[in-house]
Amino acid sequence: MANEVRTRMIEGAIVLLAQRGLQGASFSEVLELTGAPRGSVYHHFPGGKDQLVAEALDLATTRALELLQTKAGASAVEVAELFIGGWRALLVRSELRAGCSLLAVTVATDSPELREHAANAFRRWRSGLADLLVQGGLSAEDGAKYAAALLAASEGAVVMARAEQDLAPFELVASALIEQIRQAS
Repeated sequence: MANEVRTRMIEGAIVLLAQRGLQGASFSEVLELTGAPRGSVYHHFPGGKDQLVAEALDLATTRALELLQTKAGASAVEVAELFIGGWRALLVRSELRAGCSLLAVTVATDSPELREHAANAFRRWRSGLADLLVQGGLSAEDGAKYAAALLAASEGAVVMARAEQDLAPFELVASALIEQIRQAS
């Protein structure tokens, strides 16, 4: 039961970070969203909000990498399509209200520790994506280059889609990325 409450709080933090950013993911808001008892905050997260946020980033990254691993051995284009499809699904499911929790933390935190934690999460994501692109037929150099491009361009496309409240800019970027990877394969 205690582990369930802790996990629920971490998952709630992921949602709030993606929808409201770092400032909108206070302990009070996490408790309200998850229904967790107030006393569980410092019991489960003695390091405070930074600990909760760091664990939310870890879980979000692990889940993204696990999803990508379902395409291990597939073509680089299929890997890229799954990656982009995940972003599209997030935008559609949230009605253009959610983005990337990693990005939200990176741009809003004043904590060098949280920024470094986000940087490590981005590195894990980029490295995992690059490995799958190489398995899918790209050279190591192209795998690294396109993994960074997929991650950076997708993040930007998500931000544009949310700002414009329209999936169109995301789809333009997605189409260009897939075409570039198709040509590199």
